[in-house]
Parts: sequence; structure tokens; C-alpha cells
Amino acid sequence: MSRINTNVSSLIAQNVLGQNNKSLGTALQRLSTGLRINRGKDDPAGLIASEALRAEKSSLNAAIGNAERADQVANIAEGGLQEVSNLLTELQGLLTSSANDAGLSVAEKEANQLQIDSILQTIDRVSGSTEFQGTKLLNGNFDYQTTSVASGVTDFEVRGAKLNGSNLSVDAIVTASAQQAGLLLSFGGDLDLTAASDTFVFEVAGTKGSREFQFASGAALSDIAAAVNSFKDVIGVSAAVIGSSGIKLASTEFGSNEFVSVTVVDDGNIAAGSGILTYSSIDFDVATPGSAVAFTAAGAANGIRDTGQDITGTINGLTAVGQGKQLSVNSDFLDVQFTLNTATAQALGSVAAFDITGGGADFQLASEVNIAGKVSLGIKDLSARKLGNSTDGYLDDLASGKSFNVVDGNNLATAQKIVDEAISQVSSARGRLGAFQKNVVGATQRSLTTALENTTAAESAIRDADFAAETAALTRNQVLVQASTNVLAIANQSPQNVLALLG
Repeated sequence: MSRINTNVSSLIAQNVLGQNNKSLGTALQRLSTGLRINRGKDDPAGLIASEALRAEKSSLNAAIGNAERADQVANIAEGGLQEVSNLLTELQGLLTSSANDAGLSVAEKEANQLQIDSILQTIDRVSGSTEFQGTKLLNGNFDYQTTSVASGVTDFEVRGAKLNGSNLSVDAIVTASAQQAGLLLSFGGDLDLTAASDTFVFEVAGTKGSREFQFASGAALSDIAAAVNSFKDVIGVSAAVIGSSGIKLASTEFGSNEFVSVTVVDDGNIAAGSGILTYSSIDFDVATPGSAVAFTAAGAANGIRDTGQDITGTINGLTAVGQGKQLSVNSDFLDVQFTLNTATAQALGSVAAFDITGGGADFQLASEVNIAGKVSLGIKDLSARKLGNSTDGYLDDLASGKSFNVVDGNNLATAQKIVDEAISQVSSARGRLGAFQKNVVGATQRSLTTALENTTAAESAIRDADFAAETAALTRNQVLVQASTNVLAIANQSPQNVLALLG
């Protein structure tokens, strides 16, 4: 057919040319931006998925930055702790030197005390000046706030807690009591040997050492107990007269690491007495029936030994680790330890230890903000008045005019125990910070970096343009546009051919 009014071929050519120009524009856009998806219409489902992945990438990058910041905070805190540790080591040496009473003049003791005072002041200064961007790290600023501390709790430390609310109650259930190691020497009264020339010789041993004792007939129980007690710090065993017939030997500390051993070296032909008895594992005041070993028996000559017992129980439904009278638990949500007094540690049942109401250092180390992605760390106050314990005392008790100053020579053995406890506390804090950096922050950084790499790869596969494919599409579309343009020109000329029919 030959028509002039409607050039169908031209319309078809225009339509095809428009489509080819559109495809050419799409290819040019993808090659210029490097993205396959530039608008929602390019791939609606792909756009939704890639935007979700982009948001996840942003969170991962922020979490990696958080981990790096947490590592920096821990580094600064550990630097302060290291200096405190060095000062405590020097303090330990000063105490040992000052204990050489006969070899020191008063002036030398006063000089040592000046050094001790200077060390204590420096510890306070370091704990108060160690900071990160104005936030103090070692002055208790990152310690946990607690209330409602039970009377049976003597010392406690909150090393980590995730609060899903305003407070967290720490409750324990004691399932087995803490016990000392102990033996009962039942003599039936003052020492009664067959002959006045006989002697009763026995050896007492504990975790710290052993001593041999020798007594003649007629020795009073109080004298025997006093003799053992004079070596209490050397043996680790104390003695007490029970009624009018026996002596109770008990380890000075509680727990399974403690023991008391009695070996009869010479029974001295002892005339009376039940012998050596052990105590009940449930009640340390009750001797176990039928446990008596006669002083003259071969078993006594070989040695009778009793071991202490650690407390066992649970804390907030988690199995706790017991050591002596101390219970502790370490989980992702709660890391605490506390020591109970003797009565509470030996009474089976529940203990409402204390409530945690806030505080601590919280680090967001996951891309998703929730309690599982948060790591909580407690750093206690490391000033001199806080290092030590309620049993022996605290570090500031070593200052001039205080309970254990070296000038007066007031119980330097206890002073050394306080310093030992302070060193242990600082070392424990450094160890926890080191574990936090190595096992929590380090592992988190590696995990987050790997997740970021994989998320980026997934987002790229969805959104980025394939340059090889898009280049091929560009070339194809360029050829098609040129061809369509030529075809359109031919189609536009075809109506002129109809005019030939008019002559």
C-alpha cells in the first residue's frame, strides 16, 4: 500500500530508535556511575537488598571504630595499672627492709616511712590522673554502683555486668559450706603419760610448714595449744582448747587447699585419751563419730590428715566457682566475686548478696545495638584507701601515723599481707584488661572486619555494574541507534515515492 497521511514505517522506526536511545542511555549511566542499580526502577528488589546491606556496612564500620576506641581506653588504663604495680613492688621491698629492726636506726626507718608515704601519694595521684578524653579510668569512675549489701558479704568485686533495666540483683545459693581443715586431739584431760620420764612427741603440719612438739607428762592443754599457736604463722594451723579434754587444730584459712596433719613421733606410753579424731564435713564443731585413731596406733605414727572444703553454690542461676569462703561467676552477662563471713559461708541456703544499680564501662562492639552486642567492664577504684581487704586492712593503713607504719614497727607481717593483696588486685585488674583486649576486642575486630568484607562483597554483587557486560551493551546499543536512525531516514523518504504516481 502507498499512503501519505500515515507513515507507519516511520512510526515503527521512531519507536525502535527511542528504545535504542533509552538502552544506550542506561548503558552510559551504568558505565559512568559504576552501578547497575541507580534508581529503584532499575531493580526494585535488588535496591531493597543493597540498601539493607549498605546500612549493615555502616554499622560494621562504626563497630570496628568502637573496638579500636575500646582498645585505646584499655591501653591507657593498663599503663596506669603498670605504674601502680611497679610502686607496689617497691613498697614490698621497703617493708622487708624495715622489718630488719636491729639493723636499722630510727632515722633509716623514718626515711623508709617517707618513701612509703610518697609511694602511697603517687598511687593516689596515678589513680586520679589516668584518663581518656577527660574521663578518669582508675578512680572508680568505671566501678559499679551497688546497694543493699548483705551483712554476710565481707568483700566483693563486680568485674562486669549487663543491666537490662535499672538494677540487677546478685543472689547466691550456698549448696555446700566452706570448712577449715581440722583435727581433734582428745587427751581426756592434761597430758597423762605412764612415767614422768616419758615424753609425748608429735608433728603438726599445714600449708605453710610443719613443726615438731615435745611435752612431758602433766603438760596442761593450754600450754600445748599456746605452743602450737606460737608457730601459727609458720605452720598455717591454730590450736584451741576444747572443754577440758582436747585440743582442736584448725587451718588458719578455709578451702580445699588447706590441710592439717598430725603425726605421732613418740606416744610416750600415753595412758589415756581417745586419740586423733576428724570433724564432720557439715559441722566443724562436731567430731565425726568412730573416726578416732589411738595415739598408740600405727595410723597415728604414719600421720592423720584432714583437708578443708571450698564453698559451693550458684549465683543468679549459674554454677559458681568456690574457693575457700569466696564465690565467683564469670559469664557474658555477669562477672562478680564476693567473700562471705564464716557464719554465712557455713549456712546452706540463699544469700541476697547485693544489688547492682549502674556504673561500669560499656562498649558497643557489635553492629546491632542490643544487650548481646554490648560488653561491660568494671574497673575499681585503685587509690590507696581501696587496695586491700576488710580482713587485714587497706594500703593507706601503712601511712605515717596509721596502724601499720614502719617507724613504730606495728605488725609489719600484716602490712606485708596488705601489700600482697594489693599486688594481687592490681595484677588481676591488668590480667582482665589484657584478656579484654586480646580475647574480646581483638577477636571482635577480626570478626567485624571479616563480616564487613563479606557484606561489601554481597552488596557489590547486587548493585555494582559489570563493566564487561555494560561495555558490550553500549557497543550494541550504539550500532542499533545508528541503524535505527538510518532506517528512520529511509522511512521518512518513502512517502515522496508516492508522488511519482501523480505524474
